[in-house]
Amino acid sequence: MTNGSPDQRRPTLSAVAAVAGTSVPTVSKVLRGGTDVSPEMRLKVMDAVRTVGYTRRGRSVGERFRDEADAPTTIELVVHHAESTWMNRVVAGVEYEAAAAGLDVVVTLARENHDWASRVLRRRSAGAVVVLVDPSSSQFKALSAAGIPVVLIDPMSGSPDGAVSVGAANWDGGRLAAEHLLSLGHTRMGVVDGGRGYLYSTARVDGFRAAAQAAASGEAVISVEHGNWDPGQAEAATHSLFDRDPAITAVFACSDAMALGVYDALTARGLRIPADVSVAGFDDMPEAQWARPSLTTVRQPTAEMGALAVRQLLEIARADANERRPRSHLELSTSLVIRASTSQAAK
Repeated sequence: MTNGSPDQRRPTLSAVAAVAGTSVPTVSKVLRGGTDVSPEMRLKVMDAVRTVGYTRRGRSVGERFRDEADAPTTIELVVHHAESTWMNRVVAGVEYEAAAAGLDVVVTLARENHDWASRVLRRRSAGAVVVLVDPSSSQFKALSAAGIPVVLIDPMSGSPDGAVSVGAANWDGGRLAAEHLLSLGHTRMGVVDGGRGYLYSTARVDGFRAAAQAAASGEAVISVEHGNWDPGQAEAATHSLFDRDPAITAVFACSDAMALGVYDALTARGLRIPADVSVAGFDDMPEAQWARPSLTTVRQPTAEMGALAVRQLLEIARADANERRPRSHLELSTSLVIRASTSQAAK
């Protein structure tokens, strides 16, 4: 018996339909983002696509991209929200790089209980940059099967197998914040993180802890509360930190927005920044400079992350199927920006 050709061995729409218990036209409709399919059937088809390993036949994405008559004119930008200055900078980086490639950007909000992947499938694009959104393995496989490449920016809880992602050096940023505060004599420190479910928040806290433990020979005391990326919740978390340990002399917030909540809590408690308590943030958003006192923070290159994600996306889109894909994860370096909110620990 001889082996079949590579095309003969590739999973087909018929194989997907058989596993999903439906017809080939229904499978095709799901992969085109058709709306007249029940959510239950859509999920079955996406699961079947993943199970059989189906990918769309015909010309490769790279071949379609190089054919001017069939070349896509847009890229998708899938975001969890669009209100923050952090997100604005990501959008600016994405738009700048897309415009340089002659592409427009279509923004899709990934709302709860709405299948954003189906909306992306319905539009003809070069691919999708997905920001702070975790595609399910079924969604990711369906997009891949439809020939739509995906690059993730800061996935919250992990990337599906085969995904390409871009982020900042979060662990190193946490380390930089801790080393700065330790150099000022702070050994009792509080941390307001985003929450246990966020990989990038966990990395910042882990980097902070590691630096504190290494530099202070076990003398550093670190207390952590969750601020859920919200200034109001960060304010409440700061009160909890000081109720538990009034001797804290420095607080590291895992975002600048939460650092502003820390400011509000310290002011309410009659504590001066930085004379009584030093505060450091993470992001280096415009708010960090506007705050009074101006906020010491870890800068992450947010716009650059958006631009890099587009470059990675286009590299995947233009590549032939047998060409080497980009590395699965790329990190851009972080740096410390020292301003007026940190000073020597009070004796």
